[in-house]
Amino acid sequence: MFDVEIDLDDTPGELARMGETLGAAGISIEGGGAFVTGSRGVAHFLFEDGQAAARALEAAGMRIVRVREVVMQRLRQGEPGQLGKLCRLMANAGVNIEVQYSDHDNQVVLVVDDVQTAQRVSAEWSGQKRVDG
Repeated sequence: MFDVEIDLDDTPGELARMGETLGAAGISIEGGGAFVTGSRGVAHFLFEDGQAAARALEAAGMRIVRVREVVMQRLRQGEPGQLGKLCRLMANAGVNIEVQYSDHDNQVVLVVDDVQTAQRVSAEWSGQKRVDG
């Protein structure tokens, strides 16, 4: 899965235009969110094919900041403190979490500065062996 960071105008209808563009291209959003900071919209959305999403949005005149592979992790929802514990393990391994959100399947999505180390930490957290790929 891939996070696509999109620079949006802070105007009515811009998020609708983004969604309509993706829908017309047959591209499904798997998670993410959009925020206004200063006078710009910043969006981070999750896609199975980040490059296809980026191409569709760029063709509609939207500015793609970057496309990055993400680390996804299911937390034990009934156990308080899960996010803090996982993030502490990432920090202890030297991983900087730049963006965090959830997907539509209730998994935490992490956009990080070191995806390989974060994948290892995530696999250890899950008690699973890391699969390279």
